[in-house]
Amino acid sequence: MNVEDFMTKDVIVIGADESLEEAARKLRKYRISGAPVVEDGNVIGVISEADLLKALEEKSISLNTLLPSPLDLIELPVRVKLNIDKITKEIKLLDKLKIKDIMTKSAITISPEEDISKAARLMRERGINRLPVVKDSKIVGIITRADLLKAF
Repeated sequence: MNVEDFMTKDVIVIGADESLEEAARKLRKYRISGAPVVEDGNVIGVISEADLLKALEEKSISLNTLLPSPLDLIELPVRVKLNIDKITKEIKLLDKLKIKDIMTKSAITISPEEDISKAARLMRERGINRLPVVKDSKIVGIITRADLLKAF
């Protein structure tokens, strides 16, 4: 049994230059947890909900920036100006991030002619949930753990 027998052929892809918001909307719309990232039709990485959440966690504004502690209130007049500047800067930085900045690079791919046992082994060994299926450097499908279960 080959990968092409179980893969999903209509692949939802995310463009490398899409914003985090665009990618999150696409994942929600199609009810998927991740997708291949493409540039000029070539798979250059994979993006997942976990990657998006990690980016938000790392780049988001901390509560201390928004809600000063009681001790910080002493310096409040000076801090208000600094906080506004910091918040504005962080929001602009988050808006400028593109998927290519946070994706998992060098995606592990598989050929449609490969046996599904190889796909299962790759997913297990690498701890991944999906494999872009690539032929002649172009994406032709995706195989997920759920797709592999259809083999039984």
